[in-house]
Amino acid sequence: MATSSGGSRKLLWLLVVLVILASSAAAAALFMVFSRQDDGQAKAQQTQQVEYQAPIFVEIEPFTVNLAEDELGAHLLYAGISLKVGDEQSQELLTSHMPQVRSRLLMLLSGQQPSDLTSPNGKQRLAEQVEAALEAPMAETQPELAIEDVLFTEFIVQ
Repeated sequence: MATSSGGSRKLLWLLVVLVILASSAAAAALFMVFSRQDDGQAKAQQTQQVEYQAPIFVEIEPFTVNLAEDELGAHLLYAGISLKVGDEQSQELLTSHMPQVRSRLLMLLSGQQPSDLTSPNGKQRLAEQVEAALEAPMAETQPELAIEDVLFTEFIVQ
């Protein structure tokens, strides 16, 4: 009896190819499962790192102040200011000392020239001066204020 060795070899090669394909599919499936778990952990870590903190603002009621006179005569400034602070302690301190805050601002603003306040650079300089004026201690034992930004919510020079 003669057996054909060509048919056995084809069957053997077919089995080898099927084993390789099955191993590749299993490896790909394992890779996908493990990479999804890593992505889930990475996304969870990113959401933990990017926690949103609401900003804290101290709003100062709008006020009107007489500006320094120039060659055109007397001028008025109507201003509303909000302070962005870094912590609740600064918010409480500014709120509890609001009469002092308003007084300092009125003194600062009353010495300003109207021409200095009409340009964007002049307003930026004024914001820096406001921050400097409020950082001086208002009480004997006062922690450092964390004023992050001075925002003009209303601003009219007349």
